[in-house]
Amino acid sequence: MKAIVLQADWDPRPGYSVTPREEATRKATMASQVWRNPRFVAAEVPDPTPGHGEVLLKVRACGVCGSDTHCYEHDPDGYVLFSGPVRVPVTVGHEYTAEVVEVGPGVRRLRPGMLVAAEGMLYCGVCEACRTGRPNQCPDLDMVGFSAPGAYAEYITANERFLWPLDPLAERLGSADAALELGALIEPIACSYNGMFVSAGGFLPGAHVAVFGCGPIGLGAIALARAAGAATVLAFETMPERRAVAEAMGADAVYDPREVPAAEVIREKTRGWGADMLIEAAGAALATMPQIERAFAPGGKMVYLGRTGLRAPVLLDVLVTQAAGIVGARGHAGGGCFPGILRLMEANRLNVAPMITRRFAFADTIEAVATSATRTDGKILVRYP
Repeated sequence: MKAIVLQADWDPRPGYSVTPREEATRKATMASQVWRNPRFVAAEVPDPTPGHGEVLLKVRACGVCGSDTHCYEHDPDGYVLFSGPVRVPVTVGHEYTAEVVEVGPGVRRLRPGMLVAAEGMLYCGVCEACRTGRPNQCPDLDMVGFSAPGAYAEYITANERFLWPLDPLAERLGSADAALELGALIEPIACSYNGMFVSAGGFLPGAHVAVFGCGPIGLGAIALARAAGAATVLAFETMPERRAVAEAMGADAVYDPREVPAAEVIREKTRGWGADMLIEAAGAALATMPQIERAFAPGGKMVYLGRTGLRAPVLLDVLVTQAAGIVGARGHAGGGCFPGILRLMEANRLNVAPMITRRFAFADTIEAVATSATRTDGKILVRYP
């Protein structure tokens, strides 16, 4: 079958110590320290076959993620920008919806013809992290499209425990096609949901929320903050196209952080109180942290969702003074993320459709990823015949 495959050279950076496990599995814990000279290529790969508990899926839509873009791009030394785990060669793509075409032995809930949205964090379910409610921190975690076969392909197999039916959403919308498109947004929105409500514990209705970075993760955070009852949602984004999308997603006001001091704007708009929750979705902590430190409300929380291999200084005394906290979060598994977002969509309580700003045919997937590198779109979707 046809697929888009990431190829790269195993060439650890000078000074980076490859662990024996990385060497044995050829899975780099931090791709940006090991994989060099990335290439996205159109290739023929073997047709997948469902095993026990798995289904064969015909991919119908797949979002282009910023992490895909970070595997497509490289730094001046040729290393990919993505700092998560990667094993190559690998078929890319993980924000997908699909139609069930065949079920393997042991499948209990799914049947051919059903529409599904898929999780991309393949946790083992038996390690201590998984069994204590931290599946995103599973030490044996594989990630679809990075260390496990992805969805920039005609077909993919998945265990049914990672799949969520879209048929109720299709019924509410009156369109299977519309459900497949909105369903492809669940994965990035669920990353925000996990950070804001599972890892950070959420906020009370009437809170003030500030979002730094209006790519898909930040846009999802805006929509979720609005749905959860935030009194004020302020956003900061350098690209004018994304600022417009952020307003359409429900932000009260959106600013270019190069033109205004974000902390002062937050203080002004909250009458001096500050932000009860700040979401860093820009992956630019060197620039955002000085503003975030000055914008904490008493007891405020910062949720770090951006990914970068860079260190950033933090003035820890601010956390003491404001009784504030910083929470990191990865992924979307567990915590009710997927079903919670699906229920909001089914009830028409989550405004996410404006996030989709461009569509490409599957044959033009590499062009779609290259276009995403301009960072002007909300969410680019790849659609399949």
